[in-house]
Amino acid sequence: MKNLEQIEGLVRPSLAYKDSFLEAVKEGVSESFYKELDILDVQQNFAKYVKYLSDKAEGINLREGYVPASTFWFIKNGKFIGRIDIRHKLNEKLLKEGGHIGYGIRPSERSKGYGNKILKLGLEEAKKIGIKKALITCDDDNEPSIRIIENNGGVLENKIKIEGKLKRRYWIEIK
Repeated sequence: MKNLEQIEGLVRPSLAYKDSFLEAVKEGVSESFYKELDILDVQQNFAKYVKYLSDKAEGINLREGYVPASTFWFIKNGKFIGRIDIRHKLNEKLLKEGGHIGYGIRPSERSKGYGNKILKLGLEEAKKIGIKKALITCDDDNEPSIRIIENNGGVLENKIKIEGKLKRRYWIEIK
């Protein structure tokens, strides 16, 4: 097995990255980086959180309105850089907002090209689970995400208003 410091790329969530993951979450808590997490609960029950992510990929114990989704963490030199979630299918809500893929980079690692890497690798993982055309959405004013999506082949289908905010809806053909 590779030394953790030698890994660069997507990995399944793991206890090995607990400290780095928690640092990243705390770094981005004031924005939407992992706004849905109860940081103290995840910190105290990290193994339970990792199991939850594994179960979610298998469609086990999904919350109402959720679909199976595989989570991958992007790791470089043993450090958690960001994450990507690949939703295996779309429901009505995800068809409007959210799409097949959501990703995030910890604030201290932004503007270093990791978003493009994460999405490129995530599209490869989406292909493995049978997604041929992926929907990705972002806020209309999120220039970094717009560039990342378009750099990875995203074609703008339309813009829709959700709760007063304009969202872009892109499709990417996965080859």
